[in-house]
Amino acid sequence: MVGRSGVRAETPAAEDAETAFPAPRDGDAETAFPAPRDGDAAHGEHDDGERGGKSSGGDSDAGGRRPADRRRRRRRALRWSASVLALVILGTAGAGYLYYRHLNANIKSADLNLGDAKDRATQTRANSAGQTALNILLIGSDARDSTENQKLGGARDTFDGPPLADVQMLLHVSADRTNMSVVSMPRDTLLSIPKCTDPESGKVYGASDRAMTNESLGRGGPGCTVATWEKLTDIHIDHFMMIDFAGVVSMADAIGGVPVCVDANVHSHTSTGKGSGLKLEEGTTAVKGEQALQWLRTRYGFEDDTDLARAKAQHMYMNSMVRQLRSEAKLTKPNSLRKLAEAATKAITVDDGLGSITKMYDLATELQKVPTERITMTTMPNRYDTYDTGRVVPTEDADKLFRLVREDIALDGKDKKKPTASPAPTVTDVAAADEKIAVQVHNGTRTDTLAPAGGRATAVTGLLQEKGLTGALADTSAATSEETTVIRYPSTDLQADALRVATVLGIPADQVKKSTDVSGVTLFVGADWRSGDTYTAPEKKEDDDTTPESAQAMNGADESQCMHVDPAYSW
Repeated sequence: MVGRSGVRAETPAAEDAETAFPAPRDGDAETAFPAPRDGDAAHGEHDDGERGGKSSGGDSDAGGRRPADRRRRRRRALRWSASVLALVILGTAGAGYLYYRHLNANIKSADLNLGDAKDRATQTRANSAGQTALNILLIGSDARDSTENQKLGGARDTFDGPPLADVQMLLHVSADRTNMSVVSMPRDTLLSIPKCTDPESGKVYGASDRAMTNESLGRGGPGCTVATWEKLTDIHIDHFMMIDFAGVVSMADAIGGVPVCVDANVHSHTSTGKGSGLKLEEGTTAVKGEQALQWLRTRYGFEDDTDLARAKAQHMYMNSMVRQLRSEAKLTKPNSLRKLAEAATKAITVDDGLGSITKMYDLATELQKVPTERITMTTMPNRYDTYDTGRVVPTEDADKLFRLVREDIALDGKDKKKPTASPAPTVTDVAAADEKIAVQVHNGTRTDTLAPAGGRATAVTGLLQEKGLTGALADTSAATSEETTVIRYPSTDLQADALRVATVLGIPADQVKKSTDVSGVTLFVGADWRSGDTYTAPEKKEDDDTTPESAQAMNGADESQCMHVDPAYSW
């Protein structure tokens, strides 16, 4: 959906821009940003079903090619990680100052969030020093919305069709800028996509349950993908960056090579023509150009031949690339910077709040404060769906991972010891008068070994009414299982009411949760409150803030990482 808005970032007044960023002399721009020659555009490779969950096909590397052949093949930009491109862009955004006005005009922007207010996450709360964390959603679009993208992506039957957000990664930068966490979501994740409104056409896309997360992009643009993440995670997203196929190869070449490792010889190729074509010998190889693209799109040949393995390979590449950019400073030559900046600014769409080179540069400055050894890459914990084994759904570990990000807890476990008490949540509304708060009370005291405690919903409802919350109502449906008493509310405008209920009953604020599974403020009386009128909160487990093992955390400074090769693809 890149470029669907067509909104261009405004440039400063000509007088100011001329002083700060001198315009190139005649001929300079042509040297810095040469136009492609006829025939340079990539020939599109066939799409073997990648849009539906399969990997893109490709030819294996062959020696002895003529230079013209190599140029054409380097431009076969099959799908690769949006996050890789975004980090390159952010890490080198300062290059835009070379030709501010020219590059500024390249940047396309769109609305940040297309969902309803009730589905949006609350604003990120500042820490005690007044610092605020940053959350940036990185999106990889498979749009075939131009001749160039069609040639790069293949699949002629999908030309100009609804795009898919086939790469989605949430980049969280801590409030004190000491650490960074990246959470990938598998593109085949089944979840609820909220109602979204296309800002251009006004078309309203109704909410959809059990939809694949990558379909969100085709429902009005990247702002719907942002809305989907906020609905699922309750994490406020500050910016998005979306990348299409264009400019991928030239950017990969500009990096100059990124070391990657495989634990055996690998050739990603099947008898039916599937696979990326990647062919590497065991050990470490610096990949660039076509090989870099092959690495980033390889599914067949790594581990269990799934998108989860591909995400791991992409994380490994990202970490290695960051180390390269920081330790070897490969992008110090002006011509290389210009080439990369030109490709990057043409290839991305950002939210309106990030729609200029100066804003991107400011963001890059913040990101560069984070040490490489404090960058942690993870994948959203998931399991295969019961009814559709080709799709995955989030697990309880995913909920925990999202909470750690919301609470700005470093995923590498190296945060200084924080107070046991949870900080008070940011509240953007005022609670209604006690007698006007509507709250439903549900019995959730059933356990694996105990029958539900009879009458608990009625008893706690009476307790609330005695304390002035006369709008409390007992839920007479069958009891369910809740290990811990919890209050859930569906939208931000009911948060204050839910917190008021918690205060009246002495329930900790961190047991008040936003959830679209309820239609109003709902108190679930858990197995920890089977009797009595006074609630006692359970002690917080010491290891509660550790990153789940199922998130497959990978440290940015770990140079020992090596992809396991499926023996069926070894040679």
